[in-house]
Amino acid sequence: MNLLPLTIAQAEAAPATGGSPLQFPIMMVILFAIMYFMMIRPQKRREKERKEMINSVKSGARVLLTSGIIGEVINVKENTLIIKISDNTKVECVRAAISQILEKGETPAEIEATK
Repeated sequence: MNLLPLTIAQAEAAPATGGSPLQFPIMMVILFAIMYFMMIRPQKRREKERKEMINSVKSGARVLLTSGIIGEVINVKENTLIIKISDNTKVECVRAAISQILEKGETPAEIEATK
């Protein structure tokens, strides 16, 4: 008994997928849109707020540096700041080292408690 014609007939009778040829590109566009609104857009907004904060630093402001040092801005230069840490200690740092601008009397412990 020859089963070859029977197997060929069964292979031809297999149902074809009825998906649209545009289904995959449309799903990719939807996935990218979701990723943009969930990840990329909020990151750009946070970066914009950080740049505005760094550019708004003025003399006399209390700042928290990324190293954890708290000081008062004495002099503002184009790319750097002179920060007074204690009575006779001044440090020059880049603007990007500023983590936060602190209000009068605000301490890092209060900042952590509010988050």
